[in-house]
Amino acid sequence: MSSTVKKDENCLKIEQLSHILINKGWYIACAESCTGGWVAKLFTDLAGSSNWFERGYVTYSNRAKQEMLGVLAKSLDDFGAVSEEVVKQMALGACQQAATEVSLAISGIAGPTGGSKEKPVGLVWFGWCINGQLQTHSEIFVGDRDAVRQQAVDVAIAKLLGFLSV
Repeated sequence: MSSTVKKDENCLKIEQLSHILINKGWYIACAESCTGGWVAKLFTDLAGSSNWFERGYVTYSNRAKQEMLGVLAKSLDDFGAVSEEVVKQMALGACQQAATEVSLAISGIAGPTGGSKEKPVGLVWFGWCINGQLQTHSEIFVGDRDAVRQQAVDVAIAKLLGFLSV
């Protein structure tokens, strides 16, 4: 599938997401590691996003995760940055720091290096906080660094839309 088609799909999903958030009077914050602010960029590509998008945190380093989102050093030490525990704390921290009803968090190993047997290149953990309720999900994506990151962005947006459409 071409990147243009994928971009158009994400634009449609983001438009739907914006309508849901505006109708509820909610705002969203993003906490991104391996995607480096890509989701926030797509959100702000949509005119009027200031009516539902509060802010984005690019928390690439462990220190940034701790300082900006309140992720515990013990969790980073015990579970690693790419883990369910850490994305939960990232999602919750984004909601708390930004005072939003919704957040999404992404942390993964985009490659080409950095993987292990337990956590291979392509592993991405996602977290969403919706009115204090946490959801998590993980995927192992195939492809080069850009492909892993693109797939992570696609899943983060699609799953969030699914959660909010219920």
